[in-house]
Amino acid sequence: MKKKISDVPDCTVFLLGKAYQRAHGDFKKQLKPFNLTNMQHLVLEGLWYEEGKTAAELGKLLILDKATLSGVIERMVEGGWLVKKQDPEDKRVSRLFPSDKANKMKDELINARKQANDKLLAGFTREEQVLFKRLLRDLVWE
Repeated sequence: MKKKISDVPDCTVFLLGKAYQRAHGDFKKQLKPFNLTNMQHLVLEGLWYEEGKTAAELGKLLILDKATLSGVIERMVEGGWLVKKQDPEDKRVSRLFPSDKANKMKDELINARKQANDKLLAGFTREEQVLFKRLLRDLVWE
């Protein structure tokens, strides 16, 4: 039985949580053939945006805490998605780069993310999509 809008609690936190579950669930299905998680895809997109970041710099860019990111990075290195390189100026620092494997799949993976976004926003007009994204950005970076 399909839920009616009146059955959903009028709670912004609840609605955002449900929207998050739907968006990530749909995207997770699209990433399954690549054997990547949503978080791993986010890390790759961050490094495609600006490769050579340290884990701390990447965490700041993606608004992720060090503990969350640390395990993700290690699994991605082990899975052949990322390469760690020692910083030539400071040997104590490791810099992160997408691997050849990741770069070969870049267009396909970015297209999968775009398709997930398009599917999620398909019921909105172009103006509503722009407004929705602006409101989400305002919530994230207030």
